[in-house]
Amino acid sequence: MTEYRVIRAGESRSFPQEHVFTESASAAGVNVVIIGRYAGSALPSPDDSKGASFVAIELENECLAVHSGLNQSAENARHVGFARFRLGTADPTSLVELVHLPWTNPDAVQSAKEAFEQSGLQVALCADFPGRIINRLLRPYLNAALRRIDEKLASPEDMDKTLRMGLGYPEGPYEMLQRTGLEDHFEVTQKLYEALGQEAYAPARAAMIANQRRSKESLASPSDG
Repeated sequence: MTEYRVIRAGESRSFPQEHVFTESASAAGVNVVIIGRYAGSALPSPDDSKGASFVAIELENECLAVHSGLNQSAENARHVGFARFRLGTADPTSLVELVHLPWTNPDAVQSAKEAFEQSGLQVALCADFPGRIINRLLRPYLNAALRRIDEKLASPEDMDKTLRMGLGYPEGPYEMLQRTGLEDHFEVTQKLYEALGQEAYAPARAAMIANQRRSKESLASPSDG
């Protein structure tokens, strides 16, 4: 059994509620898992993590190296990043994308992988790139579907039906985005577009409108009371 302690640093997208993984943490655990929006700013000192096999940092869409640095030291070789995949407002899935750098100690990766898996989570290993595996593959697909709808190639309903029936997808792209939030899709694609500069990640028009509407409502809300 791999023991670890959890440090909370703001709201966590990976663990918004208690989970077997967080409930199984021990205050005396040598290994360190930092969860929350500010996880990268809550790294323990070398003395506080002495003896740890790994220090796991929750990521959003940024690279692990933003927090760990590019210094190939023994300390940084213990750092791994992670994110439990979650679409917008939907519940997190059981998939954890575990991020490593070229010089990350393989023992650190294996130990962190075991810690997540012993709580019933599924782990996929990936190199340190913005958006990791799923967002790098999924977001251009969703953008393409939104743009074809904009071009009147098909209605949202027919687009979803075609992909469900023709390719066997359990859910069409438009209904997926309606369920999980076009605003979230805008946030993720905008960050990936800024990081990668590739047109496929540029937010589609519908996502931009949804984000503008949210901003307008946010500005109006203080005067509601």
